[in-house]
Amino acid sequence: MDNLKAVIIGAGMGGLTTGIALQQAGYTVEVYDRVSELRPAGAAISLWSNGVKVLNHLGLGKEIARIGGMMDRMAYFSHTGEKLNDFSLYPLIERVGQRPYPVARASLQQMLLQAFGREKVHLGAKCIGVEQDDNSVTAFFEDGRTATGDVLVAADGTHSILRPYVLGHSLDRRYVGYVNWNGLVPVSDDLAPKTSWVIYVGEHKRASLMPIADDRFYFFFDVPMPKETAQEAGEIRAELEHFFAGWAKPVQTLIQRLDPSQTNRVLIHDIEPLQTLVRGRVALLGDSGHGTAPDLGQGGSQAIEAAFVLANRLKTTNLSVVDALTRYESDRKDRVADIITRARKRADMIHGKDPEKTQKWYEELKYDDGTGTIDGICQTILGGPLN
Repeated sequence: MDNLKAVIIGAGMGGLTTGIALQQAGYTVEVYDRVSELRPAGAAISLWSNGVKVLNHLGLGKEIARIGGMMDRMAYFSHTGEKLNDFSLYPLIERVGQRPYPVARASLQQMLLQAFGREKVHLGAKCIGVEQDDNSVTAFFEDGRTATGDVLVAADGTHSILRPYVLGHSLDRRYVGYVNWNGLVPVSDDLAPKTSWVIYVGEHKRASLMPIADDRFYFFFDVPMPKETAQEAGEIRAELEHFFAGWAKPVQTLIQRLDPSQTNRVLIHDIEPLQTLVRGRVALLGDSGHGTAPDLGQGGSQAIEAAFVLANRLKTTNLSVVDALTRYESDRKDRVADIITRARKRADMIHGKDPEKTQKWYEELKYDDGTGTIDGICQTILGGPLN
């Protein structure tokens, strides 16, 4: 399909990666986003090897390695500080053929913007609707602008305005059952070793530190709570001191050291797995089509995988745009449904939905030499399109 023009709604990870992949395929691409200034939501993200491989394929391997954190080991501790396990991630890297990279969202967005071309990203453009016919698709924006192309990618996030158009009905997000606090702090030995991902677990909660570039840790805290309680946010440090009272010294040190003004507090949601990702010339991609709980660490990598598959289908299918998108949907719907379902199951297990299961998991961690954890992560990675 020569000289195809793509209109992408959303300049996040999924939208920009799709833009890069389609440009490399020779297509004209315009990206639109509702915000007036691009600021990523959240502090950092774990990009597992399946996502990294797509970035390598797009020629961004050196860049992602530069901005990614060196994560060589993984360790679990009880909330009181007892070491449950501590193992190398090299067996995982060897099995899947690529190191994972925890990365600051701001660094990742800058890398993608630069690769795509920031002058082709139109900001302050809130898409309020689309129309399509046999030959083209047009996006309509709140300020009166329009954009017409051969294909439209709705990468407009978890609160997608275009999802109802594709599905034919609205879809409420589902509260997964816990609140997450996240941010960045400088690397320091009294928190964790600088190349280890360290996780404290207990009382159905988690506190975690993960290395990213420039000698920083990405941290997060998880606490299960009913939605009504979750919506009543207190002062961040006071909340964390309350929920993590009596936890190990590094957790207390982290709470005192974090900057509350730079710490995000998020109620975690996902969406039901969709059987429909496409309507004609319009395709859902990223959180608009497969918003998942972060408990498998796959949200970003799934958006990046989808970008690769979509571009590949458009490039290799010469029947029609609609045919290519139908094949994209067929390639992706089971993959993302599986990720959403397993992330949801894991979230329930970690956060005490069935307290006996959570307790059993704590016990099992003591006897896991890394094999069990690595097997689970490898299964997810090896289901990607470049394995």
